[in-house]
Amino acid sequence: MTAIFILFALMAILGGLLTILAKNAVHAALGLVGCLISVAGLYVTLNAHFLAAVQVIVYAGAIMVLFLFVIMLLNAAKPVTEENPVPFVTEIAGVAACVVIFAMVVIMSSFKAPVLPKGAVEAMQGGGPGPIGEVLFTKFLLPFEAVSILLLVAVIGSVALVKRPEQQQENLPDGELVGTFENDRQEVKA
Repeated sequence: MTAIFILFALMAILGGLLTILAKNAVHAALGLVGCLISVAGLYVTLNAHFLAAVQVIVYAGAIMVLFLFVIMLLNAAKPVTEENPVPFVTEIAGVAACVVIFAMVVIMSSFKAPVLPKGAVEAMQGGGPGPIGEVLFTKFLLPFEAVSILLLVAVIGSVALVKRPEQQQENLPDGELVGTFENDRQEVKA
C-alpha cells in the first residue's frame, strides 16, 4: 500500500508542476486534472472512499470542465508569449512561495502525531459525510474559510490575467475615417 501511496504522491507532484509550468492554459488545466485525480487516489489509499469520490466528481469533473469552458470562451488557450500584464506578479508570487515554504518547515518541525479519541477511527472509516462535516465545520472551520478566500483570490487573479489590455489609439494619423477592423479594433484613416 505504501508503494501505491508514493506512486499517487509522485503523480500529484508532477501534475502540480505541469499546472504551474505549462505555457498553454489548456495544458495547465489538464495537469491540474491529473493532480486532482492523483489526490483522489491518495484518499483511496487512506480508506477515505467518500472523499475520493467527491474529489473526482466535484473537482476533477465539474469544476475542471467549468475551467476549460472559461479558457475556451476567453480564448486564453494561446501560449503566453507577451510580457506579464500584471506588474510585480513574479515578485509577489516569490514572496508568497517563501512564506508558504517557511510555514511548511515550521509545521513539519512541530508536527506531533495526533492521538485519536476512542471510536474516532470507526466513525471516520470510509470517510462518511457526517463525521467529515462535523469535523470540518467545528474543529477546522478557520482553514475551511481560509480556503474559500484563497479560491476567491484565484478567481479574481484569473480574471486579471485573462483581461487583455486595450490598444491605444492616440498615435493614429489625422485624416478621414474609412473603416475599422473588428478583430484588431483599430481604426483606419486616410
